[in-house]
Amino acid sequence: MSAIKLEQIEGHDAGLKAALTEAHLPTDDIEDHGRTFFRAQSSDGRAIGFLGVERCGDDFLLRSVVVLPDYRGQGLGSVLVERAVASLDHAGDVFLATTSAAPFFTRIGFSEVQRDSVPAAVLATRQLSSICPSSATIMKLIKPPT
Repeated sequence: MSAIKLEQIEGHDAGLKAALTEAHLPTDDIEDHGRTFFRAQSSDGRAIGFLGVERCGDDFLLRSVVVLPDYRGQGLGSVLVERAVASLDHAGDVFLATTSAAPFFTRIGFSEVQRDSVPAAVLATRQLSSICPSSATIMKLIKPPT
């Protein structure tokens, strides 16, 4: 499935909310200002997944990466992250927080970082300041996914 298109959507998109809920990912702040979400679509227009990016000063917080169940196991998660990262203006670094997907993100170029090395603007996001548990793994993109 090489022809994947990312279409920007609003945080109130029903498909986004349903996919995040089913994947046990937070939806508390997806309608807040400053978040950009995308629906990944196949060449025939079928939704295959979702992801979001939140700008934090010069840096970014990658969030809510989910591949829909029928499309899992095909390497599409890394394609979605690669496309999202490629679309950023690369002014700064890309961070994420995860409670269960650290091995996946490690395979595609992220590395665990200590909370005290994360920029204040990233730490101040609702995602990191109140939604994710303090036990969440915080990761930084070291090399873009290929």
